[in-house]
Amino acid sequence: MKILKRSKQSTLDNLAYHFDIQKTKGKDKPKKTIIINGIEHVTKENELDLRIGFSLLPSKTSFSKIIIDLYFQDNLVNSTSLSIPESLLLNDSFEHSLVLEMSGIREGDYVIRAELYELWDTTEKLNFTAEEVIVHYTPITREERLVKIPTVKSVAGADLAIVSPSAKEIFSGIEQNLKKESESKKDYW
Repeated sequence: MKILKRSKQSTLDNLAYHFDIQKTKGKDKPKKTIIINGIEHVTKENELDLRIGFSLLPSKTSFSKIIIDLYFQDNLVNSTSLSIPESLLLNDSFEHSLVLEMSGIREGDYVIRAELYELWDTTEKLNFTAEEVIVHYTPITREERLVKIPTVKSVAGADLAIVSPSAKEIFSGIEQNLKKESESKKDYW
């Protein structure tokens, strides 16, 4: 009886060895980065309009919750949490706008700093980035009462929608109704 030797067929593991290809363990996840594109300001009567432009990379495959802290002369004026879903439809560039009430602020140069980061469960700031601008403010009318720190008059997001808990409930109700409707169509056919 003759014993036949079978030829060895290359598998993907053997193939990597033959061609000196380095195998990677697991899928390489792209590094998340927050980049501040600039802080623009417009001075109005007793108001300072601020627009913070930033990019999230890669926003199409990651990112969830960004914290924006705004400082006026090293004093925290506003902290906003933005939920940004991962979506192929999103652009990488975003904008956050807010208006500072400047009544009672003296004329002068002021430092405005924006800090953007993701907050980890252990209150560690991930992907932290910050940028400062110096703004020269001249009040149009003189106030009798002087203030050192302005208050935030309004916060608006041009490209971002901040979803409230009540809006989330409405969306989940619509989603459940659509699921029930699709299931009833499956049963019907």
